[in-house]
Amino acid sequence: MSTSAFADPEVITRTNAVVELESVTKEYPGGVKAVRGVSMEVGYGELVAIVGPSGSGKSTMLNLIGTLDRPSAGTVRVDGHDIAALSDRELSALRAHRIGFVFQQFHLAPGETALDNVADGLLYTGMAMRERRRRAEEALLRVGLDDRLDHLPHELSGGQGQRVAIARAVAGRPALLLADEPTGNLDSASGAAVMELLHDLHDAGTTVLVITHDRDIAAALPRQITMRDGEVVK
Repeated sequence: MSTSAFADPEVITRTNAVVELESVTKEYPGGVKAVRGVSMEVGYGELVAIVGPSGSGKSTMLNLIGTLDRPSAGTVRVDGHDIAALSDRELSALRAHRIGFVFQQFHLAPGETALDNVADGLLYTGMAMRERRRRAEEALLRVGLDDRLDHLPHELSGGQGQRVAIARAVAGRPALLLADEPTGNLDSASGAAVMELLHDLHDAGTTVLVITHDRDIAAALPRQITMRDGEVVK
């Protein structure tokens, strides 16, 4: 499959689900099963939490859904693509064009402005620099940081740094935004503001999947998928 297919969503034949897992198991050396026979779907336009304590398998689910890892058994489809059928190059293209990631750590380059941090997140899409910077400015405006375009990471608050990371994740207009403990390094006020932003992005049409151990955060989302010992229990 040409990697250009990932750049144009019209090329892809979609179901109603952006994420589909069918009887998925992930086993690591030594017989450790981090995920056990999980089947689930996340539809386009949903706002969903995968919630569970440490060791429940939610981080492995993030890696599988984010195409950072392949299942030992079962089928994982993301945006209509069976990830087991894709080459490493095609998986990289799928991530670059169709999946946005937000992590607990912001992972901002310290010597680059907010605008350049966001624009650099589009390097692997093949866009020209001018278009990358235009998309970056658009994304920063979307998250309310139009007055912070030229600020360096150390000149931003924690909440603003996470907003830059979210802008970087959505600048490529992904089919799916994966947020892994997005409030983990923030105080309660900044965390609440970030969750409000994720709600706003969802209201505007972005599909958002939040991975968290915080049951209060999960309970505030329209749908929760609860994991325990590698299995979906609710």
